[in-house]
Amino acid sequence: MTIRVTALSVGLPKPFNGVELSAIDKHPVEGPVMIRSFGLEGDMVADTKHHGGPDLAVHHYSHDHYAGWNDWLGGHELLARPSAFGENINAGGLAETQVFIGDRFRLGGALLAVSQPRQPCWKIEHRFDRKGMVARIVKEHICGWYYRVLEEGEAEAGDTLERVEAGASEWSVARLFAKLYDPAHKPTRDELEAIAQLEPLSAYLRERAQQALDR
Repeated sequence: MTIRVTALSVGLPKPFNGVELSAIDKHPVEGPVMIRSFGLEGDMVADTKHHGGPDLAVHHYSHDHYAGWNDWLGGHELLARPSAFGENINAGGLAETQVFIGDRFRLGGALLAVSQPRQPCWKIEHRFDRKGMVARIVKEHICGWYYRVLEEGEAEAGDTLERVEAGASEWSVARLFAKLYDPAHKPTRDELEAIAQLEPLSAYLRERAQQALDR
């Protein structure tokens, strides 16, 4: 599977709600940008406890979801430009049901591997000034996902994102997100054991599944 990237975006921490900082406000880079093990050069996170690190290096949110959000929100100016949800990779053509944990993608000179779904938080609702967005993400499993960087390299808008190796075919991003975050899809013990042993998955979510088993 190959899709074309329309923008690669970065952001720096800025005052967000009068108290905290956030780097969710990202903007497209002009020209090539290096994708390193920590993410795109020039991109930063404010909350290092919950964001950033090798397993959360690059964020992808499908542009295909924008139309649904536009209808649900009744229109919003943020949806008229890239990175409305703070994503680094702006592209359509992929959805959470089509992307699997461990899938490897080539983007320019970089090699990326899908590491986990994105867990939505209150910052999305604050950014759009609309309640209920997190609940919709959880219910519809339109969460986006993260990549870790296996090979650093340069990329730019217009490059293709090509799946070069398939990951865990039984664990799409959507299914894994549902099992860990959607109360309507509680995992069985066998599913928790599978998640805890899912090697390409981020260490944090494997540990979370193991903790659930140990309770």
